[in-house]
Order: sequence, then C-alpha cells, then structure tokens
Amino acid sequence: MIIGTAGHIDHGKTTLVRALTGVDTDRLPEEKARGITLDLGYAYQPLPSGEVLGFIDVPGHEKLVHTMVAGATGIDFVLLVVAADDGPMPQTREHLQVLDLLGLDQGAVALTKIDRVSPERRWAAEAEVAALLAGSALAGQPLFPVSALTGEGVAALQDHLAAVVAQVRKHSPGRCRLAIDRSFTLTGIGTLVTGTLYSGEVRAGDRLLLAPAGCEVRVRGLRAQDRPVAVGMAGQRCALQLAGHDLHAGDIRRGDWVLDPALNFPTDRLSVAVRLLATEERPLRHWTPVHLHLGAAHVMARVGLLEGESLAPGQEGLADLVLERPIAALNGDRCILRDQSARRTLGGARVLDLAPPNRGRRKPQRRAWLGAFTGQPPLAALPTALAQAPLGLDVTRFIAQWNLDPGTETVITALPDTLALSTPAGPMLFTADQWRQWRERVLAVLAAEHARAPDYLGPDRERLRRLAAPNLARPLFGPLVDGLIADGAVVRTGPWLHLPSHELRLTAEEEALWRSAIAPCLAESPFNPPRVRDLAQRLDREENQIRRLLKRLVGLGEVYLVAQDHYFSRQAVARLAAIAADLAERDSAARAAPFRDRIGTGRKVAIQILEFLDRIGYTRRIGDDHRVFRDSLLDLEAPSGDNPP
Repeated sequence: MIIGTAGHIDHGKTTLVRALTGVDTDRLPEEKARGITLDLGYAYQPLPSGEVLGFIDVPGHEKLVHTMVAGATGIDFVLLVVAADDGPMPQTREHLQVLDLLGLDQGAVALTKIDRVSPERRWAAEAEVAALLAGSALAGQPLFPVSALTGEGVAALQDHLAAVVAQVRKHSPGRCRLAIDRSFTLTGIGTLVTGTLYSGEVRAGDRLLLAPAGCEVRVRGLRAQDRPVAVGMAGQRCALQLAGHDLHAGDIRRGDWVLDPALNFPTDRLSVAVRLLATEERPLRHWTPVHLHLGAAHVMARVGLLEGESLAPGQEGLADLVLERPIAALNGDRCILRDQSARRTLGGARVLDLAPPNRGRRKPQRRAWLGAFTGQPPLAALPTALAQAPLGLDVTRFIAQWNLDPGTETVITALPDTLALSTPAGPMLFTADQWRQWRERVLAVLAAEHARAPDYLGPDRERLRRLAAPNLARPLFGPLVDGLIADGAVVRTGPWLHLPSHELRLTAEEEALWRSAIAPCLAESPFNPPRVRDLAQRLDREENQIRRLLKRLVGLGEVYLVAQDHYFSRQAVARLAAIAADLAERDSAARAAPFRDRIGTGRKVAIQILEFLDRIGYTRRIGDDHRVFRDSLLDLEAPSGDNPP
C-alpha cells in the first residue's frame, strides 16, 4: 500500500513520517538547511504480516503544488496532515481539492502538534477539519490526534494503517505501467528509475518501453517497497534497473513512463471530461492556457471546450486538451489543471480519448461518444458508445487504451446485437444495425451505378469502396462485400461487382466478332497485342466500333486496358502478373529490364505493363522496384481509367 501525505507547509508531514517509520524523508542538503520539504521523499515500514507500507512525503509550500501532484497520483491512501494550532490552511484546502479531483477517497487525518495546544483548541481544530472534509471524497474518514515529539497517538495511527492494508490494496489486471518520478545512475549498476507501479506486474528480464520517447528498455533487476523481489505488483513503489541502447538517466525526466509496448500511445492532444472547481470566481474560457499534471508529468496545455465557449464554476463539460509536447497517457487517467501562473488549482479532468479527430470534434455524435464514458466504467459504457461509431470499434486498441485485461476481448466481442469481424490488426466491432446500414449502402450504390451506366457490368471492388464506403477501412470492406456475395445479394463476374438483376451481354454479332476475330489477334502476341487502330485495320472494321466493343469486353472482364488504346486479354494479364511475381521472388522486386527480357517486348511496353500492375494494386512502385503486394491473381482489379465517365 502506498500512503501519500498532504497538507500545508510546516504542519509536520515529514516529522510524522519519521515518527511512523524512523526514516527522514528530507534527503536534500537544502531541505535540511531550511527545514522544509522541497521534493518528494520516500520511506517504508515493514509490518509483522510481511506487508510493507510505502510513504510518499510531499512538500506543502504553495509554489510546490506541482510536486505534490506528482507524488499524489498513483497513491492508494491519503494521510492528510493538519496542525492543531493552525487548523486548515490554504494548502490544506488546495491539497484536498487535488485529492478530490484525483478520485482519492480512502485515507485518514492526522491532527498534529497536539502537545502545543489546549484541549479546547484541539477540539476546535477537530471541528474545523470535519467541516473542511464535509462534501469531499474524504468525508467521514477517521481522525487521529498525534504528537510526533511526544509519541502520543502515533501507535494508534500505525495500528490503523496496518489494519487497512488489506482493504485498500490495489490490484490491476492490466498491463505493466510505472510512472517515473526519479532517475539516476549508480556506479557499477547503471540507470535506475523509481516510481509507483500503476498497473500490472514487472519482472527482471521484461522488455518494456520508455514513453513517450518509445525507447526500448530491458529490466535487469528491481526492488519493490525497498526490498529485492522477483515481481513488482500494482500499488507498489518500485525501483527498476534498466538497460537499453544509448540509454542515459539524463534523458529520462519526471513524468515519463516505463510500460508494456502495447500501452505506448504518445499524444499531444487529449479528449477529457473536465470539472471546474466550485470555488473559482470566473468561468473557464475556451482556449484557456493551463498547467496540466498527469501522473508525474507536467506540461503546458490549452483547453478547447467542446460545448459552448465557457464552463461555469462547479460544472463539468467535455474538452480537448492541446499540449505543447507529447506525453504518455491512457484513457481513464485523471489529471489536474492549474492556472497559467501556477498559483491555484482550477479543476481536474479524466481522459476519455487519446486521439481526437482533427475535424468534427464538436459534432453531436462525437460528444455522445465521449459522454458515454464520463460517468461509468468503459465496459459498461461500450454498448451506448458503440452506437456512435459507424466505422466500427477497434477492440484491441480499445482494450489497450483503457488498459483492460486482454481477456476482456471475449466479453466485448460477445456483446449482444453486435458483429465482430476478424482483421489482421484484430477484431472490429459493429452494432448489427450499423452493419445492416453498410450493406444497404453498398446495394444502393450498385443500383445507382447500374442506372448511370447500363452498358457497364459494374465497378471493381476498390471503386465500389470509394463510392459506397470511402471512410471504411479496406480490411472491413472486404468482409462486407464477401457477405453480400455469399448471401446472393451481389454477384461477382471477374473483377466486377453487380446486382443479380443486372447483366451485360454482347449481341450475337459482337460475340462472333470477339470470338472469331479479336480474341485470336490478341492471342497471337499476348504480351504486345495490336492497338485499337492496328486491330481495326487488320479486321477491316471501323476503329470506333472496335474500341466500343473492347470497352464492353473490359466490363465483362475479358480484356484489360493496359495503356492508351492498348488492350490485353485476361489470360495474358494473368501470365504477366505471374512473371512479375516470379521476378519479385527471385530478385525481391520486378524491374523493367529483367521484366522486358522475360516477356520479349520493348522497354516502353514493359514499363507500361508494370505501371498497369501498379495501378491495379498488384504491385507497388518503390524507386525503380515494383514490389508484389497481392498473393492471388483472383484479386486483380481494373484501374479506375477502365470505368465509364
């Protein structure tokens, strides 16, 4: 269990921790000289049960609230310290506000310096503390009058802390995530970082990432709660000995994270639910600059409100936070907002999305998606939110961004009235109604295309995607069309897609001309067939007649337009694609000169054929190389130039 102190300067936080643990958490010479805490201090207290209490002692000075926030995030239990002679003071109140905004609701109050006051003053101070806590998350928590000098009440507080360990022990089934608050180098050991393990477990040998930089590190050794251990668990203070290529402690800053690679989502923009403190005198205006504290990180940001131009004191609203530099965050993280001068706490926020869209941030659909997650856990909110995601939900990304147990994938993909599609990147989830609407959209577009171009069999798969679902990812459009084909709602003829009721037939004269004259001419020189003009002269036909017929044959999938007025048979294109694949397997790519030599044509025609394979997506040009990206010739699609105007 991690216990964090809070309270006004000179109220005895450090002295109380020393009385509880025997450890002086003021380690800096300046702290000892001035008698005040300037940075986070750490102490540990082993218990007879074998548990170890970890203490994070925070500074109480008004100019060091940012350090207090860094220490308070990630703790399990609050020890609010109030001096009996002073009673609640400004930083007592501000620290309590911070704790409230961070959602910390388990703790106790230590009323210190009772040896300095009369019984009457002590009772008055207790009443002042009770009034202060009323309405806060810590309302009703026990109060312990103590004197760190005489020892009065210290044993009772120790007993209470030992008794509540089992009640507040943190357990997070998510992946490993440690917030760094210190980094340093020790001779003979190397780079070490310390921090609170927010979630998951960490072991020696684990390969993790230093975020947001994305630097790969390996855990060479670790300590948890100031003891060497085999495994560190969520809710413990851990020290990790790290190794990595060109890793230096000076490159690591407070606020960085050591985390599982699946949780690495560096971002400079966050969508949040923000709450402005009721004690604020003015509304929070759109685009207000603020200091943002998330975990141990501290960065400047601007608040872009998504509802209206201001947020009234005591109110909650949705906003985007635009940061001056990327940080590592996850959905569900709580953060603190302080004013531009860093003199007071304005409010807090809870992260709802790590990748806000560039456009449409204020649309009702977008706000409804975010609003679904503001008041309930992510799994409970998912059915409501999913209705606002017509492009589907990436289940793997959702689980990672909320740091859920990977096993929840089976729960999510089994939600009622939903459809889970398997993709190379993981399952995508749609509501049944959304998927039905996508199917209806495809059928409507095909009907419109048939009406627009009755002499055209239908679009190829890629053109249909651009017409019907340009925003839908390609790995999703494939199953959409395949489902329609399997149900008989769409027919595939060669590369073309069309409705069952739409057929394209040649006339008897055209069929005879194709079978008896044009097809044999194309087959004579399959890799360099005659162009339309030469074909017309050879057959003693009108050039436009041959061109119109070849265009209809393109619609039927019998020929392909490879270059201007240069049509190749379907069989020739399949052979050319196989040759390109063979060269790519041998030389890692198809190149113009070897390809020309294999097909026995001039360089110009060879280049035109390779460019055609690029256009239809069978290959992709990278420099002078043409890399094959299709495994099956059945996936060949006609270029957009084949489609009628």
